[in-house]
Amino acid sequence: MAAVNAMLEELRGLVPLTAEGGAERFAAQGWTPGGKPRDGVETSWRKDGVRGWIQTFRSGAVRVSFAVWIRDVDESGYFDDLEAVYEEGERALAAFLPEIEQSPLAGHLTEAEQTAADKDEFIAVRKWTLDGRVLTAGVVQQDTDLPVMVVITLEQSAATSA
Repeated sequence: MAAVNAMLEELRGLVPLTAEGGAERFAAQGWTPGGKPRDGVETSWRKDGVRGWIQTFRSGAVRVSFAVWIRDVDESGYFDDLEAVYEEGERALAAFLPEIEQSPLAGHLTEAEQTAADKDEFIAVRKWTLDGRVLTAGVVQQDTDLPVMVVITLEQSAATSA
């Protein structure tokens, strides 16, 4: 997961966080574009088995996300044992957390309180602030027919980018 930590370090230095700047950092770090430009900016990337993507919201907020572990659903759209997959995701998250907590970012992280929305969205989650941005690591399944993933996101709200 060195590619994710390197990107987080690069993105930390990008003030404000923008889709264009994020795309430049992905390209400079040797990530492969996924061919999903939006408003003229590449938004989907891959490197070392990790998927990365950039989202810009109407509010002006920008989020860069990484899927560091993915477990797809079977052809029927269901898992034989969904709880076991969630537990597997939680173990994958627990294995990844030290990579964040012992990285060069560690001295800049402040533990952040989880919100009700976090508890609804994530199966398991850890959250920090990083120079006014929110860094989240968690296990998600956004819909019953979508994969369970461990995602790392760095988000800058529109208020902090102004």
